[in-house]
Amino acid sequence: MAAATPLRRLLSCVILDLDGTLLNTDGIVGDVLKVLLGKYGKQWDTKMALQIVGKTPIEAATAIVEDYKLPCTTDEFMSEITPMFSERWCNIRALPGANRLIKHLKGHGVPMALASNSPRESIETKLSYHQGWKESFSAIVGGDEVRMGKSSPEIFLEAAKLLNAEPSNCLVIEDSLPGVGGAKAAGMEVVAVPSYPKQSHLYASADEVVNSLLDLRPEIWGLPPFQDWINGTLPIEPWYIGGPVIKGYGRGSKVLGIPTANLSTEGWSDILSYHPSGVYFGWAGLSTRGVYKMVMSIGWNPYFNNTEKTIEPWLLHDFNDDFYGEELRLAIVGYIRPEANFSSLESLISKIHEDGKISEEALDLPSYATYKDVPYVKNPLQLNDRP
Repeated sequence: MAAATPLRRLLSCVILDLDGTLLNTDGIVGDVLKVLLGKYGKQWDTKMALQIVGKTPIEAATAIVEDYKLPCTTDEFMSEITPMFSERWCNIRALPGANRLIKHLKGHGVPMALASNSPRESIETKLSYHQGWKESFSAIVGGDEVRMGKSSPEIFLEAAKLLNAEPSNCLVIEDSLPGVGGAKAAGMEVVAVPSYPKQSHLYASADEVVNSLLDLRPEIWGLPPFQDWINGTLPIEPWYIGGPVIKGYGRGSKVLGIPTANLSTEGWSDILSYHPSGVYFGWAGLSTRGVYKMVMSIGWNPYFNNTEKTIEPWLLHDFNDDFYGEELRLAIVGYIRPEANFSSLESLISKIHEDGKISEEALDLPSYATYKDVPYVKNPLQLNDRP
């Protein structure tokens, strides 16, 4: 884990947003809007998502009706879309690190509140699909329980009041710009976890911007630190991805001197969008060669300014030849750090080798070593055994 950062504030409670911060609602919103706009002969533009994130449902609906020039009123649009959302809430996954954070804060007796622009009924429904979440919050405030939603400070001040806490003693964790603005207006400290990639520069008003909840360090706010990091690595719920090895950008061996075994992202877009960019590690199975230790990056590689999110595994073994077209299976079992930019190629190469050394040593630990033998990795030619 990164070197300790000096204490910034001594805070006593945490206020969390729900959609986009704890729950992966963005994909469902996009799917529903594709279907509904299709009925009007319109095509959903994902750029519009940036304009509606953090808004109240009515504000978002109004923006969509106006932007797409739909032949309906906002109320009519809401009456169509609300039931479409309701039947999909059961499929919302907790974002990486969300369960860990809630369990950690609850276990240490840190008072928590939810402050969401969603209506209270919608919040309750979403929470019902995540065991232990509702009872973990001492207070819940919905957008329909205040006069003005975010970016007004009202919802945050109401949450602090219900926690019996001074606003200045509250840490807010938010994914949207309206949420960050409202929390700062309420006089609170704010950690931003941007919902969409390459948007961190817009969150200058936040006190800290982190890549994902996996990177949150409660101790710098005077809250109990996580104790689950092991030798610079964080165990995560394993996830799996695979396919034939393809030719990449040609920079792995030629530019970096580090031969990566690139995978196509086709068919894996949902998984790649769900997991935060960063450096991970685990086990790699090749169909004709065996199982090897692996470290990988997932993201946009800021140094090379990728335009698409990619996955680039580095198998920690010296191979005598290429294996393009061979089936590769990955079991990703741990996390090291968020994606970062570097001032020079030398510093990037040095960091990659450091990541490799950390991974090499960590994978010898029993908690990680056990995944070497999972069938998905050990038998890559059995193409129907996807977890």
